[in-house]
Amino acid sequence: MQMNTDGLVIKETSTGESDRIVTVLTKDFGIIRAFANGAKRIKSRSQCATQLLSYSRFSIYQSKESYIIDEAQSIDIFFKLRESIESLTLAQYFCELAGELAPEMDEAEDYLKLMLNSLHYLANGTRPQLLLKAVTELRMLCLSGYMPDLTACEGCGKFEDSVMFFDKENGRLFCTDCSPQGVPVGMGVVTAMRHICYSEPVKLYAFTLPDESLRALSQVTESYLATHIQKKFKTLDFYNSLVPQ
Repeated sequence: MQMNTDGLVIKETSTGESDRIVTVLTKDFGIIRAFANGAKRIKSRSQCATQLLSYSRFSIYQSKESYIIDEAQSIDIFFKLRESIESLTLAQYFCELAGELAPEMDEAEDYLKLMLNSLHYLANGTRPQLLLKAVTELRMLCLSGYMPDLTACEGCGKFEDSVMFFDKENGRLFCTDCSPQGVPVGMGVVTAMRHICYSEPVKLYAFTLPDESLRALSQVTESYLATHIQKKFKTLDFYNSLVPQ
C-alpha cells in the first residue's frame, strides 16, 4: 500500500550508520512511525525532509510489518527555531505532546494545522511563548476529547464574576457564590481559555494578555494537562527550567 501525505516530523531516532526511524504527524493518517533508509547520508535527498521539525511531503510504503519512506520533500524546516534554545525546547515539547495525543492511522488535519501554526509563530517570534504554550496545550486537549466546559458557572450559570474557580479534575467553572472548587482565575484568563477552546482556527491566536495573566494562563493549562494526561514531559521540565513561570 502506497500513501502520499504531508506531515511534520515530531521525532527522529538514528538506526545503523545511515538510517533513521521517524515519527511523523501526518494530515491524512495521523501518527506514523517509518524507516527512512539512508536519510543520514549527506547526499540523501531526504536528509533535511526527515529531520526533526521538518514539514514535508511524504511518499510512504506500507509493508506487512513496517512503514518505509520512499520519498520525502521538504516544505518548511523551521530553521529559525534553532536560533534560540528556549524556542527549540518549546517546539520539541509541542512535538512530544502531539506524539502523546494525536491519533494513529486516522485523519489528523486539525492537529497538524495547530502544530504548524504554533511553530510558525514561535519561529518568527510574533506571539509570546507562554501564549503559544497555553494555546497548544489546551487546544490539543480539546481536539483529543478533553475540552473543559467553560461556558458558565456550573452551579448557577453565571457567565462571569470578579474571580472564578477552575475545577481542573472535572473541567468546570464555579463563581464565588457556588461553593467554589478548584484554583482561582481572573476573568482575563477565563476569557482567554474560552477563546482557545471555542474560537475558529483562523482566530485562535488573536488575543493578548498582560505578562502576569499570561503566566497564570500557562500555569492553568499546564496543570489541566497534567491532571488528565498521566505522563511526564521531559522537554516541558527543561523549558520550565529555562523560563521560570
